[in-house]
Amino acid sequence: MSTLTTLAVGNFMDPTYWLGENGLFASAVQPGILIIVFVETGLLFPFLPGDTLLFTGGFMASADNSSLSIATLAPTVAVVAVLGDQCAYFIGRRIGPALFDKEDSRFFKRRYVTQSHAFFEKHGPKTIILARFVPVVRSFAPALAGVSAMRYPSFLGFDILGGVLWGGGLTLAGYFLGSRVPFVHDHVELVVLFIALISLLPGVLSGARTMARRWRDPDRSEPKCP
Repeated sequence: MSTLTTLAVGNFMDPTYWLGENGLFASAVQPGILIIVFVETGLLFPFLPGDTLLFTGGFMASADNSSLSIATLAPTVAVVAVLGDQCAYFIGRRIGPALFDKEDSRFFKRRYVTQSHAFFEKHGPKTIILARFVPVVRSFAPALAGVSAMRYPSFLGFDILGGVLWGGGLTLAGYFLGSRVPFVHDHVELVVLFIALISLLPGVLSGARTMARRWRDPDRSEPKCP
């Protein structure tokens, strides 16, 4: 029984089980990746596996007889990532400082905004690039750029660079590692899990620092929109 359970879990964790040439969702892989990237970056919805999804998509494109082509996947992901951020930027311009007053809901927590705002305050305009690699912040940084009325040409320039590095870079990393590194090819589920943990690490550390500050100073107020 334990052997069967291990095999079942292994299949469940193996992306080829879902996304491979004969996987359950093979025909929907590229459209699904693009939709998820747009929702995560453009609609302020941070609970999507962007980093692991892109790496896995690139890995699947490296397989023989794959329905995915890295020549189309990498550039389209980068373009959609940039388009998503443009949507979020103009949502921020439209909503303005009211974004900081939005009530908590099932999928939205005010701390997501304050965490992203603190990241923006620390790193300035280059946040638009760095935030691509930080879950949650990735979803809210473009909107905060809009709230703060960051000059659109400046935002667009940083965003295109970030979109290419994140969208194209992670996809190409999955492709080349999957095709040239035997360990990655044979243990992709472990690599995907490792990427997920690394992606979550900045948010965990930031949350821990925030909790430590609040513990030291319970009356510390949340940051306000500039």
